[in-house]
Amino acid sequence: MSWRQGLALLLGIIVWCVAAPALADWTHPLSFSNAELGRHDFSGQTLQAAEFSNANLELANFAGADLRGAVFSASVMTRANLHGADLTNAMVDQVNLTRADLSDAVLTEALLLRAIFTDVNIKNADFTDAILDRAQIRELCEKASGVNSKTGVETRDSLGCR
Repeated sequence: MSWRQGLALLLGIIVWCVAAPALADWTHPLSFSNAELGRHDFSGQTLQAAEFSNANLELANFAGADLRGAVFSASVMTRANLHGADLTNAMVDQVNLTRADLSDAVLTEALLLRAIFTDVNIKNADFTDAILDRAQIRELCEKASGVNSKTGVETRDSLGCR
């Protein structure tokens, strides 16, 4: 081995030793896609960027959970408890939220297209800059009331209700 190859090897080892702790701190987002998680308790948990696509989350408890950037695409969340959950930047598209509790939840900049909001509780929820279609906004404005405890935003204002 030449001195240049030895030096390159030594520098590679030094770089690895310095970078290894940073690599050890990096983790993949949690994936619960296609899972059967009905009645599961996720309350108060940090689940940023977790993936729940195509999951059964009926009666699941996400009260107070940090769900920023989480993906729930095409999941069933009927009667789920999302009271006080932070769903900022979450993808909640094509999700059945029938009879779910979204009271005091933060849904800023969340993608909610084609989500089903039948009999959902949205008291004190914040939908600021959420992506919804006009029909969803009309439906939600009929039941919108209160002020979100974390953001101080009125639910009706966050939906652009008139």
